[in-house]
Amino acid sequence: MNSILIVGIIVSVGFLFGELAQKIKLPKITGYIIAGVLLNPDIVSFIPKSFPEATNPITDIALSFITFSIGGSLLYSKIKKLGKGLILITLFEAEFAFLAIAIGFAFLGPMVIPGNNAHWLQIILPMSLLLGSLGSPTDPSATLAIKQEYKPEGEVSSTMLGVAAFDDVLGIINYSIAVVIAAACATSATFDIGNVVLQPVGIILGSIVLGAIFGVIFNSVTHFITKESEGVLIVVIFGLLTVCFGLSRMIGADALLAIMTLGMIVVNFNKKQDRIFKIMERYVDELIFVLFFTLSGMHLNFSVLFSSSLIVLLFVVFRTLGKFTGTFIGATIAKSSDNIRRYTAGGLIPQGGIVIGLALVIRQNPAFHQISDTIISVVIGATVIHELIGPICAKIALQKAGEISK
Repeated sequence: MNSILIVGIIVSVGFLFGELAQKIKLPKITGYIIAGVLLNPDIVSFIPKSFPEATNPITDIALSFITFSIGGSLLYSKIKKLGKGLILITLFEAEFAFLAIAIGFAFLGPMVIPGNNAHWLQIILPMSLLLGSLGSPTDPSATLAIKQEYKPEGEVSSTMLGVAAFDDVLGIINYSIAVVIAAACATSATFDIGNVVLQPVGIILGSIVLGAIFGVIFNSVTHFITKESEGVLIVVIFGLLTVCFGLSRMIGADALLAIMTLGMIVVNFNKKQDRIFKIMERYVDELIFVLFFTLSGMHLNFSVLFSSSLIVLLFVVFRTLGKFTGTFIGATIAKSSDNIRRYTAGGLIPQGGIVIGLALVIRQNPAFHQISDTIISVVIGATVIHELIGPICAKIALQKAGEISK
């Protein structure tokens, strides 16, 4: 079967399952992932086994658009209005989730990570750091779906949505730090401070500088173009995002951190910021999400998933523990109300979105060839669990907070 026909089937089936998921009160992303799993080459014979790997450029482009939108959420005036409480809760719940997973697997890794005589520095530590970074973000779509359905009004629902929207940023930062440290460990049998500390710092700073440069270029181009049609702006967005992403890869910078910085520069310094991000929301986002998450499900390795089922369960447990502990501590330090302290974490369980994209990027890195299949299987397996139980947890938390009726 030719590739164009396969892409058409992927988009059509993904869209259908997304609509079906929404009908039964689940996030569309859950439907897209399930569609991808059902279209996995291990299940359907008409899709070649090599096809998912051939779609890496598509997933990279989709991921650049998603990350650009995340950077676009970092409007300074908006962050300033959020208040100390929301910022502290976001910081602590994201970082405690990262630490709980990373430390948990660093200790339990020798017992649960597949492979005989797995080297702790080259296998277990890199996997622990990467899984920890992938545990930070929250998928806000499930909490948003609950809000749209039950119309809760109160401080808990507002805090849930604010934290879920902003912790993707910390997730990307955690990932950017973890991936360079993990790569240094995976490719070196001995601890070298130059590789494990100085090199990551250089990569992160370089990525931020590169993203800022492209942000200035983006703003200059959109300022001087005479034609302001939406089609022209879409071309400019597509061109500069892909050039920034590709150049980052070529020089060894972190592409996602660079793209996020680009988005942050645009939203804070571009006079057409509202128009730019609304164009993406109207014309680009839906297609990007259908393609990206359906293709993500097609990367699932069933044999690895079954052998990693214990890791999936531990990932869910560690992440939930980190989210609840971090939320409670952050809210306590911020002197938030009892309701916010007790119930906000219930809306931070859903996971998906950017996390799967980060896992696919890990798979493209040769340094992680021994662990990338396990990481992808764990992330997709955990995402399905989180997306199924997440809306239920959010609903129960809002009921206990008294913001929706039982």
